[in-house]
Amino acid sequence: MKQKFNIIKSTCVPLPLENVDTDQIIPARFLKATTRDESFFGENLFRDWRYKEDGSLNDSFVLNDPTYSGCILVAGKNFGSGSSREHAAWAIAGYGFRVVISSFFADIHKNNELNNFVLPVVVSESFLKELFGSIENDHHTMVEVNLPEQTVTNCKTGKQEHFDINGYKKHCLMNGLDDIDFLLENQDKIIDWEMKRKRE
Repeated sequence: MKQKFNIIKSTCVPLPLENVDTDQIIPARFLKATTRDESFFGENLFRDWRYKEDGSLNDSFVLNDPTYSGCILVAGKNFGSGSSREHAAWAIAGYGFRVVISSFFADIHKNNELNNFVLPVVVSESFLKELFGSIENDHHTMVEVNLPEQTVTNCKTGKQEHFDINGYKKHCLMNGLDDIDFLLENQDKIIDWEMKRKRE
């Protein structure tokens, strides 16, 4: 979903598991779907962890725990490994997460998140560990993600880190633009450049 991104302050959903791959994020059987509707994929985010084999809710999984909420997912190291399926990013966005914080992302998945208006924030292992601890001790722990300043703050402890982001993707997120929107926004400049080339 296209939406402008500036500063987000929210409680978090913790997923302290390492090497969460895209098949765990959205199982392969859902790739056969003919819809591009993010809400469909959001309903099936972490499907095999959220539901038991009989279709009933797995009460022990964090997404089914009502004490956790918010639009920030805090995940363990190496999030989004495995296949390059964009459906994983659709599912994360469709569920309502706007930020995923981890100490490492698989490159393709990281770009897929950015292309679907989800901000992947890379932090140090020590910051991530402290953040998991804060959330475990207080489910209402708030985190502030400031895209203009490129900072993430654990509001419980006051600890803050700077994160990197490609300048082009930062511009697109802050203005709610996808790649096509960006080209259309610069259409006059592109036409002007092409005309100058023809005159050379």
